[in-house]
Amino acid sequence: MVFVALHYIGSQPPVVDYTPLASNGQVNVTMMTAPQTTVTDKPDWVTYFIKDPSTGQFVHTTYFEVPANTKINVTILGYDGCTPLRNPLWGHVTGTIGGVENVSYFNGKTYSASQPISTFNSYANCSVQHTFAIPGLGLNVPVASVTTVQENSELCSISPCVAPNSSEALAPHTVVTFSFMTPKAGGTFRWQCFIPCGGGFLDGNGGPMSTPGYMMGQMEVQA
Repeated sequence: MVFVALHYIGSQPPVVDYTPLASNGQVNVTMMTAPQTTVTDKPDWVTYFIKDPSTGQFVHTTYFEVPANTKINVTILGYDGCTPLRNPLWGHVTGTIGGVENVSYFNGKTYSASQPISTFNSYANCSVQHTFAIPGLGLNVPVASVTTVQENSELCSISPCVAPNSSEALAPHTVVTFSFMTPKAGGTFRWQCFIPCGGGFLDGNGGPMSTPGYMMGQMEVQA
């Protein structure tokens, strides 16, 4: 039965462990969004990557581990293009310390000053690419995107987008930072992007949207 389940569901993505790096009650976690997954057999799927602190390289996974009762400082490098939210609810930042995320925009040459944002209106201007949401913690962070037509047409084409000696790192992108607290008790918390971005699938909810390692993942909290 286990073999059959793994055959149809697939094996669990690797887990990036940040727990040994916790210091003074906090730890830093770095992720990336990419408009494609050229390191897999599904190169046209959008995806997240997570940085392995032991190697400094981005790993194709959405599973990570952090300690309980700890401030998690998250950085998301947003290399994908904008997609309007289907529900404006997902445009509100919730569950973060201070109720905001900080966003800096890179246009291919320079970074803008980081600014705190609490709400995105993705219909007023195309400003969101994905979300990072942990429903079990009431956390929702819209991942800001570059907003101009030119920037959205110059996205990185090889993932991960910061590959060594690659010009892809200079592609237009955003840098989103925010912090939240993990619960005092341990547990497993699912996280998800809530923008239907499974191109070619019914209502955009299949493919990468429903596959661990792409647009959904898991946070393990160790007590």
